[in-house]
Amino acid sequence: MASTSSKELLGYCLRGEQWPHELLRELTKSPDLFRVVAEGLADRFEPALCDTYAALFSEALSIVEPAFHPEMLVARYRQIRIPRKFTGPDPKNVFVLSRVTLGADVAITSIILDAVKKRFPSARIFLAGARKAWELFEADPRIEHLAVTYPRDGTLLERANALRGSVAQPDSITIDPDSRLTQLGLVPVCADDSYYFFESRAYGGDSDDSLGELTKRWIAETFEIGDCSAYIAPKGAEIGADVTVSLGVGENPAKRIADPFESGLLRHLSKLPVLIDKGAGGEESERVEKAIAGLSNVRCWNGAFAPFAAAIAKSRLYVGYDSAGQHVAAACGVPLVSVFAGFPSPRMFARWRPAGEVVRVANSDPNEVLERTLQAMGKYGIIHS
Repeated sequence: MASTSSKELLGYCLRGEQWPHELLRELTKSPDLFRVVAEGLADRFEPALCDTYAALFSEALSIVEPAFHPEMLVARYRQIRIPRKFTGPDPKNVFVLSRVTLGADVAITSIILDAVKKRFPSARIFLAGARKAWELFEADPRIEHLAVTYPRDGTLLERANALRGSVAQPDSITIDPDSRLTQLGLVPVCADDSYYFFESRAYGGDSDDSLGELTKRWIAETFEIGDCSAYIAPKGAEIGADVTVSLGVGENPAKRIADPFESGLLRHLSKLPVLIDKGAGGEESERVEKAIAGLSNVRCWNGAFAPFAAAIAKSRLYVGYDSAGQHVAAACGVPLVSVFAGFPSPRMFARWRPAGEVVRVANSDPNEVLERTLQAMGKYGIIHS
């Protein structure tokens, strides 16, 4: 649960007021500084809030590391956020930074990887991030892994130092799709002239284009590649089902629809063989166990995400909340129904909306949402009422 102090700090930022410096100092010791404040600013996709974020986090970084000078960080940020065309020479290495969250790595980072393979056919291409992110592309011989440990619950300094030095190599460029590894572009990780930053929170301005569309536009503007798409390439897995399901909410309970939505959904879907992801355990796994109780046509996947993504790619239908699974289904051309709730602004919905049937939840009455979800599934003609 978000702390009162983190909500208070976010409130100052959203109102355009100067935040109390002692409140910020207090929150530099808490993961809520990113989880609540940074994400609260980013999820609104308001260009002006990118300036607020830069000012706030440059001050926060200077608190935990005196070598960071706020004025210098902000001045650099104002420069690197301006898109510029790559003019060569072609690099020996291309480092593409993971977005840390798997859904974003499919919806955004994979498009960049696809474009880089075409633009730089002789370069070594590295996905910098956690192994679970790279496993989504493990079967692609062009994509190598640069292991980076990002402590999502670590201190601000630990997170800021996760990548520093790893990509600062000769004859190399780094592409940053607004990654947490650089604290959304604030932390320098290589020379600025070899660094290409896609500020996904502001790019596209007031339009309602999706992040996938905006990523392709930025790629065309920066690297002159107009034919690139989201994709996955996990190693093959011997699992599969007609219907794949994920009820994960990524630690955001606002995305979840209350009972009896989940049990009613699974009961209807179980007319066909179903494979449901149990997630990382804890509350999510308990919800899955409760929802499938008494159903004989449902199997659980309890393991790494990449094999489950491979199962999504082979399924006839994917159903789930706003999470990584929906972006995998969209990238693989699998019919999908996404139940999309808990977004703080209409533009966030527009940016993250996958291609497919989306149940946008305004009235969270579980019976009403279930009925709309069944209607959305019915449009595919795969499962009938």
